[in-house]
Amino acid sequence: MNKNFEIGSLIIRLVLGFTFLVHGFQKWQGGIENTVGFFDSLGIPGFMAYIVATIELVGGVLIILGLATRVVSALFVAVMLGAIFTAKLKSGFVGGFEFDIALIAMSAHLFLAGSQFLALDAVVFKKKETAFSLQEESSK
Repeated sequence: MNKNFEIGSLIIRLVLGFTFLVHGFQKWQGGIENTVGFFDSLGIPGFMAYIVATIELVGGVLIILGLATRVVSALFVAVMLGAIFTAKLKSGFVGGFEFDIALIAMSAHLFLAGSQFLALDAVVFKKKETAFSLQEESSK
């Protein structure tokens, strides 16, 4: 495990998880009916609001904890692509979908690379290197 890489991935994982957690929480606390109505106004079936809000809320918690990081990251990419192509594309990049692109990039990184440092996945699935240690790779 490369120390700097894993610390960087941890930072991405925590920021991404917190961002989605807050957005999902806001959808539920603000009244999921409002989000259902918004989805309907875009031509998206209203029930999808429940799915998206749950992915954001539960996925945010899971990412922060480091559980199912790759699976949740893939779901985040799908949610953000949906947001771009249904609601934000016509607004352009600046003031439109630039934030979504950043979240997609962060999610794609975690999907491709994972994140083991301080991740419960490593504990639950008993990976070779422990979740709570960073060992420098030895040069040969």
